Amino acid sequence: MKQKDTYVVGLRLSETLCTSGPSPSTTPQTVVPGSHITEQETMAQTLRLCVVAVLALALISLSQAQGPSEEDLVEDIMGDEMDVEDDLDLGIAGDEEEEEEAAKEAEPAAPLIPKVTYKAPEPMGEHFFAESFDRGTLDSWVLSKAKKEDIDEDIAKYDGQWSVEDMKDSKLPGDKGLVLKSRAKHHAISAQLLRPFIFDSKPLILQYEVNFQTGIDCGGAYIKLLTQTPDLDLDQFVDKTPYTIMFGPDKCGEDYKLHLIFRHKNPKTGEYEEKHAKKPDADLRTYYTDKKTHLYTLVLNPDNSFEVLVDQTVVNSGNLLTDMTPAVNPAAEIEDPEDSKPEDWDEMPKIQDPAAVKPEDWDEDAPAQIPDEAAVKPDGWLDDEPDYISDPEAVKPEDWDEDMDGEWEAPQVPNPACEAAPGCGAWQRPNVDNPSYKGKWKPAMIDNPNYQGVWKPRKVANPDFFEDLHPFRMSPFSAVGLELWSMSSDIFFDNFFITNERHTADRWATDGWGLKKAAEGAAEPGLATQMLTAAEERPWLWVVYVLTVALPLVLIVVFCCTGKKKSPDAGEYKKTDEPQPDVKEEEAAAAEEEEEEEEAAVAPKEQQESAPAADKKSDAEDSPAEKGEEEEEEEEAQDENDASAETLEDDVLRRSPRNRRVRKE
Repeated sequence: MKQKDTYVVGLRLSETLCTSGPSPSTTPQTVVPGSHITEQETMAQTLRLCVVAVLALALISLSQAQGPSEEDLVEDIMGDEMDVEDDLDLGIAGDEEEEEEAAKEAEPAAPLIPKVTYKAPEPMGEHFFAESFDRGTLDSWVLSKAKKEDIDEDIAKYDGQWSVEDMKDSKLPGDKGLVLKSRAKHHAISAQLLRPFIFDSKPLILQYEVNFQTGIDCGGAYIKLLTQTPDLDLDQFVDKTPYTIMFGPDKCGEDYKLHLIFRHKNPKTGEYEEKHAKKPDADLRTYYTDKKTHLYTLVLNPDNSFEVLVDQTVVNSGNLLTDMTPAVNPAAEIEDPEDSKPEDWDEMPKIQDPAAVKPEDWDEDAPAQIPDEAAVKPDGWLDDEPDYISDPEAVKPEDWDEDMDGEWEAPQVPNPACEAAPGCGAWQRPNVDNPSYKGKWKPAMIDNPNYQGVWKPRKVANPDFFEDLHPFRMSPFSAVGLELWSMSSDIFFDNFFITNERHTADRWATDGWGLKKAAEGAAEPGLATQMLTAAEERPWLWVVYVLTVALPLVLIVVFCCTGKKKSPDAGEYKKTDEPQPDVKEEEAAAAEEEEEEEEAAVAPKEQQESAPAADKKSDAEDSPAEKGEEEEEEEEAQDENDASAETLEDDVLRRSPRNRRVRKE
């Protein structure tokens, strides 16, 4: 049977078991005499069968998720071959189109996977730089020909290789990007903007994509916005080339970073100083290890606020004035570098009391502990026995050379005679704390009347103080560049974009990164496949899976199969709802009344049977008329008793219509 047929059978079985069974509200219920099976037990059995069927159906679904079995594939292939042979034997012929349609119908239907067609993003709106690399060339980019300074000649060159190519596991054929190809090399490449970006009244939005295709051990993937200067030469792009902003991911070891650095110009000296944004609170580990394409976005606003986003989610935000290290503006006052602490400055808050005197009875030489005079040597103490003796079983080694090794001595072992005794050797009294011990006398500490506090240099005006309330107004930049060192290769860059309009950047992100995300999501395996793949890489996950599946099953079995057993009288009740407490009380009261009536009805008979023989004889001697009258009276009394009993029984049945036992005559 194929998996599809098995799945259908399992589905029908689960539907039958889970939906079948009489309804207690619509179907009359009966109880077989002598049977103790209640409706709850019947429903519990049905529930167990239902659970088993559902679990079996889940296992069948999981097996189908793994793909068709070899038997199914063979059966499908053989079925196709037999169809073709039958067609040949019958001499069926037709047009080529009919044959192609028949072949397509004979092929097994493949699962439908959403197909995402790639289309290169097009910039729409105000922008300063847009690069998707879909032309397949580096015509607009400049490779650096410079050398790094102050390092060995062998590694000074920027000789790392760059390439424009598809991603290794691309889900969008035709989508190309810039790839860093070399390991342990210096890489430098740059490109000019359409026009310089000037920080005025509009924000700066910078975004680009990065994919660590083979992971990242130690290296960066950050971008530099190169400052517009008269001597900017992209051929000589190096690490010391002036930049306005450096932004992007960087990792080495277990240190995961997302840089935001800008170079601030001191308005008084004209010198530049790097300002680093605070570290993001979010966990960045996933972005470096999942081998997916991530979109990195920087937003700088004219009000000095900034946002750092990954995949259009904010991971860091703040203000250029308050959340940068070191601070943009220096302190207005600083400590006077020429100020020094006076020699008589007293910083001691406590001093020894100069008026304190050691008491005459203070004995500094008294020991801390003394022998316990109350101690008594235990009985059986072996004074003449040592704690250790020479091992009597030890034998001098044959190769022992006394000239080289010295005189041989047997190793020491615990004295067996001391095992049963309280102790061996010379007995000494144990020590106890000396009540007269006081230690070395020290004067008491008092507040220092000359205490002046902790000395600090006086504050003076900072000669280098300035106040820049608009650090957003940075130096204009006219080019973008990647100047990187990496111990990992195949770092994929794509879809660089710089603009001053948020909606324009969002549209570019949707057309570029959004398309990649949709394609990657459509190609991701199912949950079962992901779990199996993860277990192959980390075998300990099998234990987690087993516990996750076994624990619910055990709980289901315990819940369904272990229940409170009914008493033997349970079979005497109807298969309807269990009697309520008030009904039970009414039954008990009715039963007591019934017993009293029966006793009252039986009492006259017992009195008649227990009467003396003389009375019976006298009764027998009575006249026939009197005897007939007495019999009639007895019959009338019996009829009245029977009628009252029937009335009582009808009344009880009327008051307690459920779970009423039949009264025995």
